[in-house]
Amino acid sequence: MPASALAPLATEVFLDQRDAGLHVVAFSGGAVVVCSDACPGQTQANEDAAAVVRFSEQEGVLAVADGAGGMPAGAEAAACAVTALRDAVEGARRAGGTPRSGILDGFEAADRAVRALGVGAATTLAAVEIGPDSLRPYHAGDSSIVVVGQRGRLRLTTVPHSPVGYAVEAGLLAPEEALHHDDLNVVSNFVGVEGMRIEIGAPLRLARRDTAIIATDGIFDNLHLPEVIDLVRTGAPGDAAGALRAACLERMNRPAQGQPSKPDDATFILYRPTA
Repeated sequence: MPASALAPLATEVFLDQRDAGLHVVAFSGGAVVVCSDACPGQTQANEDAAAVVRFSEQEGVLAVADGAGGMPAGAEAAACAVTALRDAVEGARRAGGTPRSGILDGFEAADRAVRALGVGAATTLAAVEIGPDSLRPYHAGDSSIVVVGQRGRLRLTTVPHSPVGYAVEAGLLAPEEALHHDDLNVVSNFVGVEGMRIEIGAPLRLARRDTAIIATDGIFDNLHLPEVIDLVRTGAPGDAAGALRAACLERMNRPAQGQPSKPDDATFILYRPTA
């Protein structure tokens, strides 16, 4: 079929969301729920963004971005990143390419677009390539990708590009200590900053009851990974996403002694393959 005859992509982009709740999106080969909440109690823009791009009946791309806090134009940077990624994936489809080529081109286009803002902005960007019964992660920064099985088995977790993330991966810092570390907010790799690198994971074959979460640090800085796993591994996708959102907002709004609490924008995409 010529590119001109292709039907338009079913694409959803989420920018500057504020208490918008859960969005259920029709998606290739599975169920997708998107949630993006602005930082509780703050009135400035939500600096997170998300995109859902359908490539074919069995392929697609899911992505989140988190504009760098403390740097200018965070919301604009995140919007540039997910928009550039979407455009590149759509371009790859029209040209007869692959989701992988679109994602890689998209990261590079996002880097150029954020630099073109000309204000020193930066953003994280995490994306997954969904194929027939498979997932492949790509990321720059500390937005994370996690895949868990129905019984709670951790099948995939990406390493945040940060000193704390590397220390946990090396066994020098316990995950529980990491969430209280003074340098938790320090990130060493951003889209829009010189030397940006894309970390590409190996393809992972998905079982029909696996659940993937692609999320900004507003989720994983407020909930321990075992908590996230317990919240999302069972139940209908919408129920699991609702439980994750509620737990994160509860932790941010009502700090408990000994538990992490870091009020922030919080965005995630939950994906589960259809049976």
